[in-house]
Amino acid sequence: MSKLIVVPTPIGNLSDATFRSINALKEVDFIIAEDTRKSGILFKQYGIQKKVYSNYIQNEHKRLPEIIRQLKNGKSGALISDAGMPGISDPGYLLIRECIQEGIEIECLPGPSAFLPALVLSGIPIDRFIFEGFIPAKKGRQKRLESLKDEKRTMVFYESPHRVVKTLEQFSELFGPERQCSVSRELTKIYEETIRGSLGEVVEIFSTKNIKGEFVIVVAGAS
Repeated sequence: MSKLIVVPTPIGNLSDATFRSINALKEVDFIIAEDTRKSGILFKQYGIQKKVYSNYIQNEHKRLPEIIRQLKNGKSGALISDAGMPGISDPGYLLIRECIQEGIEIECLPGPSAFLPALVLSGIPIDRFIFEGFIPAKKGRQKRLESLKDEKRTMVFYESPHRVVKTLEQFSELFGPERQCSVSRELTKIYEETIRGSLGEVVEIFSTKNIKGEFVIVVAGAS
């Protein structure tokens, strides 16, 4: 049956995979994965053996026609990223959009995404929030930050380990060192950690830490 199934994968702990997600990966004709090496760990854990296409930022435009051809020929495919929900700061949007335009059925399974547990753990109001993902590393970075200066909703960001201190310092300068924030790293893994406090306090803490892991930063909105 021609169908694309969007399958979220664990963000760390492989036990977080749902029965439905694993069954979907076992039942489709092929899998579209962001990094075949990383997805191979999940496949080995659950005995999944399928044809796998790589689909990452640098090749997703080139890969698109072949995947669409397979789907239109009656094959079923599952789209996964390295961790979490495909399309959320990960490849997937282009394929999903193309499937919609081509009239290919799409099903999206519920499942893990790093920003939700980080948001809940923050202790900051979560009735209204915005997800900003990764801020541009260079071009457009300052403009993006300035646009958030007066944002009243709670803000959620992703950041890499080698830029997290710089980002927190910029947040402190822009939003003020007293603005409350929460920083979570290695969610669902052995060394999971969440540090809460003012931006000034958190900058001081992370300036002296050995920075490892992927980070989710939650910042309170302007009062």
